Amino acid sequence: FPAKTGLVRMAVVQLADVESPTAIIPAASERQAMDWSLVLVSQGIESMVERDAESGRWQIVVSRPDVSRAVNAIRLYTLENRARRWQLAVPGTGLLFDWRCLACLLFFVVVFAFEATGRGNLRAAGVLDPGLVRAGQWWRVFTAVTLHADESHLAANVTTGVLMLGLAFGAYGPGLGMLGSYLAGVLAFVAEVFFVPRYSLGASGMVLGALGLLTAQWIALVRHGLTPGQFAVRGVVSGCLLLVLLGLSPEERVDVFAHIAGFCAGLVLGAVLAWLPPAVVRSAWMDRVALAATALLVFGPWWMALAARG
Repeated sequence: FPAKTGLVRMAVVQLADVESPTAIIPAASERQAMDWSLVLVSQGIESMVERDAESGRWQIVVSRPDVSRAVNAIRLYTLENRARRWQLAVPGTGLLFDWRCLACLLFFVVVFAFEATGRGNLRAAGVLDPGLVRAGQWWRVFTAVTLHADESHLAANVTTGVLMLGLAFGAYGPGLGMLGSYLAGVLAFVAEVFFVPRYSLGASGMVLGALGLLTAQWIALVRHGLTPGQFAVRGVVSGCLLLVLLGLSPEERVDVFAHIAGFCAGLVLGAVLAWLPPAVVRSAWMDRVALAATALLVFGPWWMALAARG
């Protein structure tokens, strides 16, 4: 029996005409039946795992009044475990690492590779130029996030981004994790336009924004009563220390202001998300909306940049 709840409903409906106080939900294996039974027990639904004498297939027996709740619980469990295929628990931290962050980083590599061919001249179209931004080319604060100066610049952001974005995706889901981090990078460039006007580009503000989102996660844990306040303070301090380690470099080419601004923007955005109910933050519909918004905010400004270049 495949993990599709539509088939579960079909099996239950077929038993609807049978005068029996129980209903049967078929399972593909003993392991699946045991896992689903544990899910039902956690929801307060009584069930029994048995093997059909005629077909030899495993099944779960539930009372007829609990059928709807049982099917819904199994559906949610199945959807949650599909997402976990991409996730890896980080031992001793309670954090999740989501491998889907590689798709975001691969996009940066593709943009850099296309720019390196010399055909698109993307850097001229999308680099952060404070003068042009003030003149109306606002899209440059978005496009500059996806550009990099050279191979070492790209490699630094990709290697650090794997860790920070992977953990942010694990904490908030790929949709909100990507959207929050990207907006933090954009806000870092907006701050540069007004406070430290200079040519700039790179995803470092986005990467440090992901660190800010992770740091703000401790605020959510305190609000929902999941961890002591003292432990949360340690989490915030740890985030700030990582900012110093990763974002504050004496090298002249390093954009320290963008790093700090990105981290602070991520911290603020994470604090906003902390006040939303966890069920909303981790819901599938929120994830899809955030992914769609991120795609719009990435490709929309690039379309305007290329159109303006003519």
